[in-house]
Amino acid sequence: MSESDFLAAFGRLPSATADAAGRVNLMGEHTDYNGGRVLPTAIPGRTRVWLARRDDGRVQAGSAAVGGAVESYTLGAESPRGTWLDYLQGITAELVRGGQALSGLDLWIESDVPVGSGLASSAAFEIAVLRGLRALYGLLLDDLELARLGQRAETRFVGANVGIMDQMAAVFADEHTALLLDTRTLAFERVPLPDTLEIGVIDSGVRHAHASGGYNERREECERAAALLGVRSLCELSVDALPRVLELPEPLARRARHAITEHARVGAAADALRAGDGDALRALFTASHASQRDDFAVSVPEVDRLVSLALKDEDVVAARLTGGGFGGSIVFVASRGRAHTAALRVLDAAALPHARVVVPARASHG
Repeated sequence: MSESDFLAAFGRLPSATADAAGRVNLMGEHTDYNGGRVLPTAIPGRTRVWLARRDDGRVQAGSAAVGGAVESYTLGAESPRGTWLDYLQGITAELVRGGQALSGLDLWIESDVPVGSGLASSAAFEIAVLRGLRALYGLLLDDLELARLGQRAETRFVGANVGIMDQMAAVFADEHTALLLDTRTLAFERVPLPDTLEIGVIDSGVRHAHASGGYNERREECERAAALLGVRSLCELSVDALPRVLELPEPLARRARHAITEHARVGAAADALRAGDGDALRALFTASHASQRDDFAVSVPEVDRLVSLALKDEDVVAARLTGGGFGGSIVFVASRGRAHTAALRVLDAAALPHARVVVPARASHG
């Protein structure tokens, strides 16, 4: 399909293709930029790219998702536009800055990772493009460097001060395990998902934008709290430090309490997955959602409603807000084979006009 789209847009066939998956985070929200651990897993949704080299220093890119119009810029003259193209410009700017000899490219993009849903659509795009460029130009970049380049593109050029979880998940996560990642050292292990349980994701339809608004503000608040506590990052502290943390001025005390307790919940959630302990997962997911809602203030009423309804469903084991917040998706754990029907019941009860099932991806709703 997209070979023909590429041909229609650029008048020739592509010479390389690549893809990368979105992710859902099972535990560890806003801990990655606080030096903590996270627990993402890949989702079926992927971003796919088709590429061909140019020799005139131009980059041309298009996607049916943005109407099929082709946008372009000159390598080395990247300039923010406030559109999706900035993610691509950030990547080529980082590669050129790092001494990679690019000569230009034509690029076509397709994706079924929902944008603004807390499922790392930007990281899936970044890693798909970087994998494609590595293949197209024979770049000597290992997988870890791809993750670092993707993060730098998003922070330096796009202006979203994100941690590295999403890019690491786009590179290393799979659908059969959870990636227990230490974002300080980048060491990780894969935790098998229990055979008795199934992951589900519902997109609320409420959109967020990390490059503006509350996400960067939350990170700045965490950095101020860490400085007042005399540590480089909040997740260096254990829950034993909470009495001292709660002496901070508000809202810094609540922001820090979330980061520290959420970091502790990541390890506990990994243990619960290993044991297939649904009761433990329910308690951990519920505590995480309450902390995001009350201490970190990143939930919204539509997401709270979805979580509340999911927890009332007979087949749902646990549910919480996932991703950066300010809208986005919920992740839930259900009995094996029951996630899709449970999600449809939750959607019917929630009556949110733009909500839909993302995982399991057998059908859409709404």
